[in-house]
Amino acid sequence: MIIGITGSYGLLGSILTKTLNHHKIIRFKGDIRKSKDIAKWLMNNNFDAIIHLAAIVPINQINKNKRNAKIVNFYGTKKLIDCMNKNINKKKIWFFYASTSHVYNFSKKKISEKKKTNPISYYGKTKLLGENYIKKNSDKFNYCIGRIFSFTSKKQKKSYFIPSLINKLNSSRKKIYFTDVNHYRDFLIDEDIVNGIKKLLIYRATGIYNICSGKKINLIKLIKYLNITKNKKIVIEKNKNYTMLVGDNRKLKKLKWQPKKIKYLKYLHKNII
Repeated sequence: MIIGITGSYGLLGSILTKTLNHHKIIRFKGDIRKSKDIAKWLMNNNFDAIIHLAAIVPINQINKNKRNAKIVNFYGTKKLIDCMNKNINKKKIWFFYASTSHVYNFSKKKISEKKKTNPISYYGKTKLLGENYIKKNSDKFNYCIGRIFSFTSKKQKKSYFIPSLINKLNSSRKKIYFTDVNHYRDFLIDEDIVNGIKKLLIYRATGIYNICSGKKINLIKLIKYLNITKNKKIVIEKNKNYTMLVGDNRKLKKLKWQPKKIKYLKYLHKNII
């Protein structure tokens, strides 16, 4: 297949590009905010599939410049869809859109794809705008939306949650304070995310899929585990009202996808710290 990938130089994109090397991969090297760059890329390549990963993701970066986040995450996606509808002659190519669990609200139960959306962050809002635009303008392609839950990797930047925790524990301070961390989240490793996208591609799956572990991890427990080798004095202010954002992955599992059978905390200790 001839596969186009936006965001191919990012963390997930770089791994995906390497693992799909038995196909012809065409990286998007232009500016996702510019229709001319997108149109040129589409017209010069007869794609069988397009995987759209380009986005601004770190929450702190998004909150510092919401306008730019919306321009890239939503309007960049909108321009890509508009250009696809104008410039693709091949009928029904497969299109994957990397979305996020942040389009959901917190829930005490595992969240299925059927749950009503109610974004918990501005990042989630930008991604949901993209989802909705894709659904309304998909006459010339078959779309698949992957709602990616939390994950970690050795190569993640410090702006992401687990690397930021490790960075904090690596500081010279002897006593470290944490607030608002009595919450439950759903974590995968980067390979699981990439393998999930590959399964969706193989099956030409359409619709919405959660890409998640389906298991909850308490962030306080996570902090304490990461501190085992650091031996810092940590002070945790326990908030009474915890939140939970854990996905139901049964739909993706029907495509013979399975996350690696690992004990996540031990994996972090061995591979990330």
